[in-house]
Amino acid sequence: MDIKLKFNFKMPKIDFPKIDLTKYFPKKIIMPELKIGNLTLKTPIIQGGMGVRISLSGLASAVANEGGIGIIAANAIGMGEEDYYTNGKEANIRALRNEIRKAKKLSKGAIGVNIMVAANDFYELLDVSLEEKADLVFLGAGLPIKGIPIEKINSSGTKIVPIVSSARAASLIFKFWDKKFNRVPDAVVVEGPKAGGHLGFSVEQISDPNFQLEKIIPEVVEAMSVFEQKNSISIPVIAAGGIFTGDDIFKFIKLGAKGVQMGTRFVATEECEVDQTFKEIYVNSKKEDIQIIKSPVGMPGRALTNDFIKRAHSGIRQKFRCSWKCLEHCKAGKANYCISEALNFARMGDMENGYAFAGANVYKVKNVVPVASLINELKQSYSSYVTNATESIKIEFEKTLEKLTILKDEYIQVAEKGIRTFKDDMEVVVERKTQSVKEEYNKLIIKIDKLKVEYSDHLKRFDELKIQLSDFFDTKSIKLPKLPSFN
Repeated sequence: MDIKLKFNFKMPKIDFPKIDLTKYFPKKIIMPELKIGNLTLKTPIIQGGMGVRISLSGLASAVANEGGIGIIAANAIGMGEEDYYTNGKEANIRALRNEIRKAKKLSKGAIGVNIMVAANDFYELLDVSLEEKADLVFLGAGLPIKGIPIEKINSSGTKIVPIVSSARAASLIFKFWDKKFNRVPDAVVVEGPKAGGHLGFSVEQISDPNFQLEKIIPEVVEAMSVFEQKNSISIPVIAAGGIFTGDDIFKFIKLGAKGVQMGTRFVATEECEVDQTFKEIYVNSKKEDIQIIKSPVGMPGRALTNDFIKRAHSGIRQKFRCSWKCLEHCKAGKANYCISEALNFARMGDMENGYAFAGANVYKVKNVVPVASLINELKQSYSSYVTNATESIKIEFEKTLEKLTILKDEYIQVAEKGIRTFKDDMEVVVERKTQSVKEEYNKLIIKIDKLKVEYSDHLKRFDELKIQLSDFFDTKSIKLPKLPSFN
């Protein structure tokens, strides 16, 4: 009986490397450092620059002492000076200089200044910041492209960080600086529509998915890559607007941001120099209290509604004094109130004559805490989120490796020993009917093929898990070995 069976099967060598998962999963999960030029921050958190004397030296220095960037807001900072209503510009300059000096005495950390480009004392406030050698200056509410004192900036060593709401605006600023000054700003803050205060979006865009921070951050990161390559530098993108937890921080870092800016959460801290009434309004707020209003400066803003806002929106003109035209586009004569005065009254706890700006997640604030406790909470929630997410991956890794080992052993058992049995016992097998032998042989080959497919599927899953890990850790530190495969 002629039986033609081709025994050309060659058993592949399958040597599994020993994989110690513990060395690929750090025991301590920490937030990454934030590097802006030669400035390195151990905490990638920037405290938002909230104007009208909310972000002052006490708050800024406390944040800087925790390794983040503390910001003093220059807008209407002079409202605490006795001569503000008679000499507003000089009062602002004097107050800003004093606050920078106070902050530097209270902290050896990074102190920044937030200045509105649209302010009529923009250049004077910028000069003060450079003279006092603020570590960074954040430039918002306008495009910083006109009359920029580049020589003073270069000699001061102060980092310049524009605040934008789109990749288009970021590209415009960076292109101008690149062409005009042969250098670009040191970083960029991208503020989304969930921020508190004045927003760089139309009312329709605020809820439009195409204008959310999650969409804008990758676009700005891509836009900045052009200038990074051209100038051989790193341009950190900072995410801002609605960021509340360590989970949020992780999410935006994975989208390409190098750090985050947070304002609302820092209002509800012991070091924030506003009246306790202002802080309690945050703590006691509900989601339905948050309202988009039309500011006297013509922009939409997010605030916590109250009787003052209701009166103003109903057309009732509030009594106010206009010390000077502090904002370029303010139309005080047609306004129902002065935005700076209203915010200043609120800061002092007088909500009858003012109101509080706040971010979209203000209703989540439950208590007032020290800055150190807040930053520690953010670090812990960041660590817990990553730890919990990666723990499930670790478990699946171990299950996948265990299954691959079982498949390997079964494959060897079926393939190697099964084929050898056919070879060694051919004289016995040949006495059987040809069809019976072929059927047994074909069943064996089918089983081998199924094992190979299942093995290959698990190898693919192993690689997928490695990719998932790269979402949580620097892929350079994850060098899991490539498991053996076969054709």
